[in-house]
Amino acid sequence: MSTNALPAPVTKAGQDGLAALLADPGKALVALDFDGTLAPIVADPELARAHPEALGALVALAPKVAAVAVITGRPAEVAVRNGGFAGVPGLEHLVVLGHYGAERWDARTGEVTAPEAHPGVDAVRAELPGLLEGSGTWVEDKGRAVAVHTRRAADPQAAFDALREPLTGLAMRHGLIVEPGRMVLELRPPGMDKGAALTGFAREVGAGSVLFAGDDLGDLPAYAAVDTLRASGTPGLLVCSGSDEVTELRERADLVVDGPEGVVGLLAALADQLG
Repeated sequence: MSTNALPAPVTKAGQDGLAALLADPGKALVALDFDGTLAPIVADPELARAHPEALGALVALAPKVAAVAVITGRPAEVAVRNGGFAGVPGLEHLVVLGHYGAERWDARTGEVTAPEAHPGVDAVRAELPGLLEGSGTWVEDKGRAVAVHTRRAADPQAAFDALREPLTGLAMRHGLIVEPGRMVLELRPPGMDKGAALTGFAREVGAGSVLFAGDDLGDLPAYAAVDTLRASGTPGLLVCSGSDEVTELRERADLVVDGPEGVVGLLAALADQLG
């Protein structure tokens, strides 16, 4: 992948963010969503796997920056398994922040740390079968959250629209929130999102610049966090893993690439540029 050219951000803020990363990579944080960003979207999330060249690109880049973080709504262990991140030489700087930061896996230790689960998740899990009967949807149990996928329904968008209000009501009754995504509605505890996870980790590593790449509505809080960091003097680069299903990120991004393949190409090009 050494032939990848480094793409140019279309905004001044993004150009400044990339320049800062290249000028002082030892203080750069590279943060990435998993599904739709490092891994192609598939009908069954259990079958999602990182792009075949993602691991090589991360291994090439990670030793040259302060840290690499994968920030995902999935359980940390699932992202580690699906990404093939465990025990890989060169990924010692990798951290996976699962469940929007409620869980953390460190490559250095191979261990997951997490607080107690929210009791509302069990209550919602018990009520969902009755609410979803006949809808053609599929429930992904994430342990600390549950996600209702409509991609397999006869009319995925119609099922998504029809379920949004009742699922929001169900979540509210049990102290949870609903996070919409690409043909998925996730019911999870409030107070934690990718923005909070990114901000906290950037502060922990003393990031002098931040790159964040995402593809879905759940990544918007991380975009907002980068905007806030930029306003306080930390340069940042917002990357969108392009999708026709979600336009909000494309419109806010400094750089749009062609899905996970484009993200992997960007990571490889950064590694090449840093020598």
